[in-house]
Amino acid sequence: MMGIFFVGCNNGKEIEPDRDVANKIIGKWMTADRDGQASLTNKKSVYTFVSATKAYVSASYSARPGMGMHWYDRMEADVAISGNKVTVTTYPDEHTTVVEEYTVTSITANELTANRKITFTVNGAVVDSDEETFRFTKVTADYSAAILGTWQGHCTSAGSVFDDGQEHRWQYNADGNFVYYVKDGDNWVPSANTLNQYFVDGNLLCTRWIDGGKEYREWWEIVSLDEETMIWTALRKNDSGEVYTASFAMKRVAE
Repeated sequence: MMGIFFVGCNNGKEIEPDRDVANKIIGKWMTADRDGQASLTNKKSVYTFVSATKAYVSASYSARPGMGMHWYDRMEADVAISGNKVTVTTYPDEHTTVVEEYTVTSITANELTANRKITFTVNGAVVDSDEETFRFTKVTADYSAAILGTWQGHCTSAGSVFDDGQEHRWQYNADGNFVYYVKDGDNWVPSANTLNQYFVDGNLLCTRWIDGGKEYREWWEIVSLDEETMIWTALRKNDSGEVYTASFAMKRVAE
């Protein structure tokens, strides 16, 4: 999809793009806060602005009622900047258009705050809309290549649903698929799960798989990753509404 750059009009006068916004927005940004509260990891998105007219959006989340599940692995988006308003338009499928209008209230080299209005249109009819205040932080690391290979580790946050005391093993492949291994005696063998897709954009890791006919998803933020170790963290909310932090530590497995 080709991006379209335009200027707006105000009583017949053109509204020039705010050059500070247009220049500083170039780069990769990830959701940090929503309406003044730290964003849960499963509600985080990554926006990569490559120009004032084009961006890529990555996100994995449950959509609003009746709209299914979103899986955006660097989905191309049209961008338009008019004054301090940044409009991001995506087309998840041939029937759906999502328009996000961000009115930027502050932007620095590392942080962006904005009021967002989002509108979902299906077959030309508006099916839902919402407004929120967002804070984004600039992402400088990109672990999409460094994660490739096999990793084994365990939960390091006591008391969370992930704290099962077991070792876990994943193999991340360059084609966007992964293998989750389970223990069979002393041996690690591939699980019977299907689908098994993942993406890493910046430091956001999203996975999805099918087990027993049901689709499951996971979300993690990669805190650090080098040749030998990888650390994950995620802000979660349990069924009782309590917010907590989960974390994992892993070691690279020799091939």
